[in-house]
Amino acid sequence: MMNLLNKEFRLSVHPTCYIFLGLASMMLIPNYPYYVIFFYETLGLFFLFMSGNATNDIFFTTLLPIRKRDAVKARVMTVVVIELLQVVVCIPFAFLRNFLMKAPNLAGIEANAALFGFGLMMFGLFNVVFLPLFYKTAYKTGTPFVIACTVMTIFVGVVEALINLVPGWKDVLDSINPVYVPQQVMVLGLGVLIFGLLTTFAYRHSVKRFEALDL
Repeated sequence: MMNLLNKEFRLSVHPTCYIFLGLASMMLIPNYPYYVIFFYETLGLFFLFMSGNATNDIFFTTLLPIRKRDAVKARVMTVVVIELLQVVVCIPFAFLRNFLMKAPNLAGIEANAALFGFGLMMFGLFNVVFLPLFYKTAYKTGTPFVIACTVMTIFVGVVEALINLVPGWKDVLDSINPVYVPQQVMVLGLGVLIFGLLTTFAYRHSVKRFEALDL
């Protein structure tokens, strides 16, 4: 598996995946919807799969003396590493944003632990939608990406609506007040759990579809 992961990061990962990590600095933009940062990284992942199609990466990988499920596992692990890297890179910018700018973010949730929880949920939704749809054919990327982005957009809309409509949620979740850190950390923990469950389901479903596929 380490050899496959080495192959993924040396040969398969598209440069935009690394470039978009730098977009974590967008957290320093006043009055900005920080969810967009997570959307950009899924675009980088889309380029990863699309460039793989152009180079016949899936086909040549399956020619190696490995199981088809191992090829899927390596790719899913690569996706997870990139997604978690995006979250990690965002953290120092969130602290810097809150240190430099005391004015509230008028374009969405503040840069706090709850934001990262919702960001992980977004990545989980992307994985559970995009990956099984991709491995259904092992070459179609456009339609799965559009569907996954649509699901994430709806999720963000619902989350923002609930934060603004449910009594007390805005005070607790859309805040950088240290008093509400425990509640926000709970959302982060829920995000980690949902991310893990959805990604695990995405992997298993993708394996079933890919193993049934005649390349």
